[in-house]
Amino acid sequence: MKLLEGKTVLVTGASTGIGRAAAIGAAQHGADVAINYAHSDGPAQSCVAEIEALGQRAIAVKGDVADPQTAQDFVAKAVEAFGKVDVMVSNAGICPFHAFLDMPVDVVERTFKVNLHGAYFMVQAAAQQMVKQGHGGSIVAVSSISALVGGEYQTHYTPTKAGVHSLMQSTAIALGKHGIRCNSVLPGTILTEINKDDLADVEKRQYMEARTPLGRLGQPEDLAGPIVFLASDMAAYVTGAALLVDGGMYVNLQ
Repeated sequence: MKLLEGKTVLVTGASTGIGRAAAIGAAQHGADVAINYAHSDGPAQSCVAEIEALGQRAIAVKGDVADPQTAQDFVAKAVEAFGKVDVMVSNAGICPFHAFLDMPVDVVERTFKVNLHGAYFMVQAAAQQMVKQGHGGSIVAVSSISALVGGEYQTHYTPTKAGVHSLMQSTAIALGKHGIRCNSVLPGTILTEINKDDLADVEKRQYMEARTPLGRLGQPEDLAGPIVFLASDMAAYVTGAALLVDGGMYVNLQ
């Protein structure tokens, strides 16, 4: 059963990691996919190739989500290619680990612009197009378990992910009248480009695995199913929700 048959799905930060897994997962469920990416031309084109190999159409649009104009351009190019926008998956994010007391101003500002401002303007641009189309839609934002818990070297990152979680709650209210659903997924520790250096520490990785009731860290593909579900009509009465995808880490206090 293909849950996104005939739909157009947009995914930000989709050349690698969770975004790539979500884009390919959407294509596996019958969607045409537009991906946004910032730097990695090769991985972006290989993602497009994987989607096309599944029999779906795909385009890659390069752009920095920190620039509000990127959102307008991304949506416009998706509409030009596929005629509509049914789903926006706002995923692009960065987390340059750093201690709090000497955190550089530019690192804080860049993290907020990419993670929170970028999500805001992508969601807004997609919603504007969905309202214009008049047949509703679904927005899924990739927040984080960090929206709910702190991190010593993530004082600049955790507030942005809490903001993304809150953004979905507020836009669920603002856009419900238009038939647009807004939800977030909250990944736990997922092995991606963001944390590969941090988790190269064997002791830290083993500690994180031990804290997870399912006994392993997550893979990007672990997010594809939850994102596809929230994007699909199976979640037709789900909006303003936050779905933990963390192997049980958040509830494990022992």
